Amino acid sequence: QVQPVESGGGWVQAGGSLRLSCAVSGSIFRLNAVGWYRQAPGKQRELVAQIDTADNTHYADSVKGRFTISRDNAKNTVYLQMNSLKPEDTAVYYCNLLVWWGQGTQVTVSS
Repeated sequence: QVQPVESGGGWVQAGGSLRLSCAVSGSIFRLNAVGWYRQAPGKQRELVAQIDTADNTHYADSVKGRFTISRDNAKNTVYLQMNSLKPEDTAVYYCNLLVWWGQGTQVTVSS
């Protein structure tokens, strides 16, 4: 059973930083791209960042230059380093691999 598990969310003031982690069980992790998505209240879920097996990355325009996605294949883990956080970054952040989704981790940024 593939089950992404997120951690690292929390509360931070604007301008602060958080690092999210997503651990995925199984060898399938190394063979696929992994993405971070977020969903704010009343809004649709949106792609924040994605990293493929060659470490190519893609970012939403709203987070470019502030967020960095990376992966550690030895630990089956993907990270999302979030700097210069803004109140509009407040959302539940989800990790995705193929059809599997994590349970989400709340990120709250206060002004």
